[in-house]
Amino acid sequence: MTPNLLILAGTSEATAFARRAADAGLAGTVSFAGRVARPLRQPLPQRIGGFGGSEGLADYLRAEKITHLVDATHPFASQMSRNAVEAARVTGVPLVALTRPPWQALAGDAWQHVPDIAGAVAALSRPAARVMLAVGRMHLAEFAPNPQHFYLLRLVDPPEAPPPFPDHAVVVDRGPFDEAADRALMEAHGIDLVVSKNAGGSGAYAKIAAARALGLPVVMIDRPALPARDEVHDIEAALAWVHAGTERGV
Repeated sequence: MTPNLLILAGTSEATAFARRAADAGLAGTVSFAGRVARPLRQPLPQRIGGFGGSEGLADYLRAEKITHLVDATHPFASQMSRNAVEAARVTGVPLVALTRPPWQALAGDAWQHVPDIAGAVAALSRPAARVMLAVGRMHLAEFAPNPQHFYLLRLVDPPEAPPPFPDHAVVVDRGPFDEAADRALMEAHGIDLVVSKNAGGSGAYAKIAAARALGLPVVMIDRPALPARDEVHDIEAALAWVHAGTERGV
């Protein structure tokens, strides 16, 4: 059976895997949720927008005769990942998650673990500080109950509306980032505290390393729990998974 992949994208790993799959002569589609205004150009055909929950994704898998489903979404895109697990179950399409191992605290790190965004908001119920808020634009409004802080916001796209903070600065940039540059950025803005999702991988790790070097505490948002699924952590393993399934006639 000739593979026809659906790659649920949104990470640098998704783009790298799509490029590797295209180089290997595989057919497929790269799907984006549409939360970024300027998604990176892909080496395979791409689509933008949701599917309509797990049922809509299952319908798409059937209609497009998808043979392999690769979930390479962000580790915090939990609803999409849950939909992928369910759609794979009802259609019988094999699923693998191409995901990054979570970061682990090293010597010199000062992490306060919180379970979710609400936990991070609660952790900022404290006297005024200068905070690097690295949670993405979708969650900014949830931090509005703590207006006492200065917030440094680094976003992929310029905000469509002013952020809900009296005192803030916006940096529009796209990773991967550099530790030295992130350290300079934090020093320039007098940052006292970093709030970050445990995204894993190397592209966004610079701020964690910079915080360690500067002796800054980090409010670390732990990953959401997801249903059991097959996982791989590198591009070649994902490609090997596709080839192995093809050889079995999947």
